[in-house]
Amino acid sequence: MKFKYACLNPIAQIGLERFTEDYEKTEDLNAADGILVRSASMHDMKLSDNLLAVARAGAGVNNIPLEECAKQGIVVFNTPGANANGVKELVIAGMLLANRDIVGGINWVRSEAGNPDIAKMAEKEKKKFAGHEIQDKKLGIIGLGAIGVRVANVAKHLGMEVYGYDPYISVDAAWNLSRDIKHVKNIDDIYENCDIITIHVPLMDSTKNTIDKDAIAKMKDGVILLNFARDLLANEDDVIEALKSGKVAKYVTDFPNPKTAGAEGCIVIPHLGASTEESEDNCAKMAVKELMNFLENGNIVHSVNYPDCDMGICTDSGRLAIMHKNVANMITKFTATFGDLGINISNMMNKSKGDFAYTMLDVENTITDDMVKKIESIDGVIRVRVIK
Repeated sequence: MKFKYACLNPIAQIGLERFTEDYEKTEDLNAADGILVRSASMHDMKLSDNLLAVARAGAGVNNIPLEECAKQGIVVFNTPGANANGVKELVIAGMLLANRDIVGGINWVRSEAGNPDIAKMAEKEKKKFAGHEIQDKKLGIIGLGAIGVRVANVAKHLGMEVYGYDPYISVDAAWNLSRDIKHVKNIDDIYENCDIITIHVPLMDSTKNTIDKDAIAKMKDGVILLNFARDLLANEDDVIEALKSGKVAKYVTDFPNPKTAGAEGCIVIPHLGASTEESEDNCAKMAVKELMNFLENGNIVHSVNYPDCDMGICTDSGRLAIMHKNVANMITKFTATFGDLGINISNMMNKSKGDFAYTMLDVENTITDDMVKKIESIDGVIRVRVIK
């Protein structure tokens, strides 16, 4: 039997080519074991009982109903870091655009196209577009994930003094962060000290409107703000008011909307952060790899609604993968059921994330339908899969 996958958006071919002959593409979403998606909204979709996983070729998952998927035992993956370099490069470009009026200068040249005296005029006009260098400026980075760390390290090489804030910085990020970055423990240190502030955190209830009038009031006069993460991380009404008063010099955002498009002091880019051929290729390859690993082996790597859980390839007679509620005594019930059936467990892993948990059991006996039904009958079990 082949695994079936569907694509809700165009996915880079270099990623799809990684699927083996054991996979086939389908246009029937109800028949798909896995779905690959980029920006298409899934909130109004009816999720099929056959659907096992959704892989988002990108980092943000606001277009996917994570809680509903978890309740149905559907694992949602994203691809953290796959597009980080593309976003990093645009953030650096955004800093340069905000400090040097490059766009204004280019527009002036375009307006004088055909003028034989343009070279002479440029020498007089260029002072209107003069700006500031970013060397020796203080850069504050809110969020030191895959993108934030890259921005920090590049900025340091550009001669900037870099402050980083992230109370939940991962071990990998900490290892990759330059030792010269000032890792602060209070976000107010970013607001009060930095000439340029860029935000790189996921959009959650706790991070929405991180940049608001109260935060802006603590900032230096003439601060430059960059938002290449999510538009709702900033209260843009407050930002625009601060632009009008001069408190904020420039606001650079990668998320066009009626508030910011054309607003004085706003440099609005049409969501180009990860829109490079390299980023799309990397996201596609990672998403396909995650999907295949889960469908074939039951392993979860980079999930946003279930815990990561990886036991490699099963070398025993069978592997049972169980999605269940994160409540007490579930493992006891699983092992007791196997014990009653005379089944020996050779390897086991259990991980939890919020209200949900995941257990993988490798056994030395052939997994039977009766075995699966007994596990499914345990209160709190959401879904049971036989991997081998």
